[in-house]
This record gives sequence, C-alpha cells and structure tokens, in this order.
Amino acid sequence: MDESKNKLVVILSGIVLALVVVWIASCASVYKHKAAREKEMSARFDLEEKLSKISQQDAALEQKLKTAEKSLDEAKVAHEEAKKALMQEQLISQSLKEELEKVTKQKELLQQQLAVISAAKPLKR
Repeated sequence: MDESKNKLVVILSGIVLALVVVWIASCASVYKHKAAREKEMSARFDLEEKLSKISQQDAALEQKLKTAEKSLDEAKVAHEEAKKALMQEQLISQSLKEELEKVTKQKELLQQQLAVISAAKPLKR
C-alpha cells in the first residue's frame, strides 16, 4: 500500500505542479493582455483628445472663414458704392467741363462782338 500511496502522491504532485505551471502561464498572459489593453486605452484617449482639439480648431476656422466672407461681401458692397459715386462724379465733372466750354465760347463771342462794336463807334471824350 505504501507503494500505491507513493504513486498517488507523485501523480497528485505532478498534477498540482502542472496546474501551478498552467496557472502561472495564465497569469502572465492576463498581465500581457492587461498591459496591451491599458496601452490601447491610453492611445484611444490621446486620439480622442487630438480629435477634440482638431474639432475645436475646425469650428474656430469655420467661424473665421464666415467672418472673412462677411467682411469680403461688405468690402464688395462698399467698392461698388464707391465705384458708383466715382461714376457720378465723373459725369458731373464732364457736364461741368461742357458747361465751361459753352460759357467760354459765349464769352469769346461776346468779346468779339464788343470789339466790333467798339471799333465801329469812335471814342467820345
């Protein structure tokens, strides 16, 4: 019986030893998976932070773009108004030039007539 008890103890010791080795290997595997998971979670968190910052920057840039477009539209309107005002001033200037030419011609004509009349009448003293 001692021999069968010794065999049983050796077999049970072998089984226990095998289970301890399996348990240690399992713990090591769990540790590796846990470390990989923590690394992945850290990477995801970093990427989410970057995405959030990029989204905020995108929103800020869109707002700046809208502001710039509005400013451009206002500048275009102001430019068109200035262009219209310039055209009106040019028309007024042209009209005044034409009027000045007419008045100058009339002045010259009157001076010629005055000269003719003065030449026709002798000076009385």
